[in-house]
Amino acid sequence: MIKPKKSLGQNFLIDENILEKIVSIINIKNKTILEIGPGTGNLTSYILKSGPKKLFVVEKDKKLAIFLKKKFEDKIIIINDDILKIDEKNLYEEKLIVFGNLPYNISTEILAKWILNLNDKNFWFDFLILMFQKEVADRIISKFNSSKYGRLSILANWKLNIDKICDVKSSSFFPKPKVDSSLLLFKPKKIFYKFKDPKSLEKITRIFFNQRRKKLKKPFNILFKDNIHILKNLQIDLNLRPHNLEKEIYYELTREYEKL
Repeated sequence: MIKPKKSLGQNFLIDENILEKIVSIINIKNKTILEIGPGTGNLTSYILKSGPKKLFVVEKDKKLAIFLKKKFEDKIIIINDDILKIDEKNLYEEKLIVFGNLPYNISTEILAKWILNLNDKNFWFDFLILMFQKEVADRIISKFNSSKYGRLSILANWKLNIDKICDVKSSSFFPKPKVDSSLLLFKPKKIFYKFKDPKSLEKITRIFFNQRRKKLKKPFNILFKDNIHILKNLQIDLNLRPHNLEKEIYYELTREYEKL
């Protein structure tokens, strides 16, 4: 009997209806798949039934990696490592379809890492199908003027189109978490803002949302020294608050910042 580790944020998905729904979102027959955090292999089994060309799984827990090896033998390729330390671009020469019931404690870190490391010319994946804590998913898909809109919304929507598939009750997991989850589908955008350094966007949003209830004047002056030209060009009202600006304004601000 495999016991879930709280330290690794392990909550195994056990609801067969949800497992079936996840693998039916897109056609994965003859596709190369990457699964993050397979746990005891519940979703892995459903993925294999759909006839993928190749299936990589990344599992940090050594005991689970051994368990998965015994359960699936040579049907899967197991990478016993931390997903935050892996360079996904070098896993396989073909684009991947990624499934992940992401650990709650590092889900935003994983997503941010993938977005910031994306090559502008050639994405390493075709789709991401990811499970998040519902509160985190709400932040990812929130629009401006919402209290949940912030850095994660702006970063996630920069290079990706995002669709919410469904909410998933806590009873669908073992052990049962205290909160519900949401399943999101991410697809690469063909057209998006290009920056010299993706970390510029990270810096802009960090400074603006550091005090999200304060007006825009202070963070703007920290970055742009009261530059009237930028204010007029982007039509920014410094009496507004960070969540009142559309994400495109933050992308434009990042461009202006990189010109300095």
